[in-house]
Amino acid sequence: MEVHDLSGGDEVLARVERAARRALRHYDLPPEAGLKLINVSENATFLVTDDDRRTILRVHRLGYHSREAIVSELDWLAALREEAGVPTPAVIPARDGSRVLTVADPGSAPRDCVMFAYVPGTEPAEDRLDEHFERLGAITARMHRHARNWTRPAAFTRFHWDEDAAFGPAPRWGRWRDGAGVDREARAVLSRLERALRDRLAAFGKGPGRYGLIHADLRLANLLVDGAGGTTVIDFDDCGLGWYLYDLAAAVSFIEHHPRVPELIDSWLRGYRTVLGLPGDDEKEIWTFIMMRRLLLVAWVGSHPAVDIARELGAGYTEGSCELAERYLGSM
Repeated sequence: MEVHDLSGGDEVLARVERAARRALRHYDLPPEAGLKLINVSENATFLVTDDDRRTILRVHRLGYHSREAIVSELDWLAALREEAGVPTPAVIPARDGSRVLTVADPGSAPRDCVMFAYVPGTEPAEDRLDEHFERLGAITARMHRHARNWTRPAAFTRFHWDEDAAFGPAPRWGRWRDGAGVDREARAVLSRLERALRDRLAAFGKGPGRYGLIHADLRLANLLVDGAGGTTVIDFDDCGLGWYLYDLAAAVSFIEHHPRVPELIDSWLRGYRTVLGLPGDDEKEIWTFIMMRRLLLVAWVGSHPAVDIARELGAGYTEGSCELAERYLGSM
């Protein structure tokens, strides 16, 4: 099972913070600039403060992306902002012009770092979910439209979110069988789900209108809404090649069981259709992608034990996944 390298506890995080400090030396920042860890998920994210100036430093986990893949992510961020009118965080180059900075992490391999401009705003409020999901659907469609027409740079490289990433011999987030609380009964149910998903995905296919460059984690937590209602899309670390409907599945990550999810899906679709059409045959497979994402997240919870949300969800997420799987399989 793949285990997140930032799951090594306080000692690893202290080392990563020291690497972050080394990175700051390569920017126009004083040695005493503030550095505060604000999030650990796939990477460690720090808030950097210098008087009234704030920036965001992302220190990458080891072995997840190559330097070329990180550059590819940043290329798409810039293209979305400049060509599609989708607000994304701007990258702040180091003094030598590098967008991706590699710094030493004694006792480990060197780490890649990226500095982003600070974007003011907050995660969309829960009391206006329908409105925010409709907006999210429209933003997602604009990104998909851009992805379909964008000429990628020659060296562009990102991984895929496909059957192999979910269920192959080296799945992206580890094996769902190693998820929290996956006992014999759960394994039987989720094995049936995997077989069904493989069949449905193979039948759905990877035609150009169905499969392309996606954000792959486009949920409300990765939107920042400012006081004037502007919305910025953040955290493209998982962007890659996948089914466009996977972005809808990601939108309901961790709340797939909530009774309001069908309403939220309708709101998302309403927003999406203001920009792009969605054929009825595609719409019929929405829950296939939601269940694919859910099974990926069972694996993620198991392989990210030190991440707060994974620790909170634990075995209960697997239990809920089995209930949803039975419902999905019963509807086929």
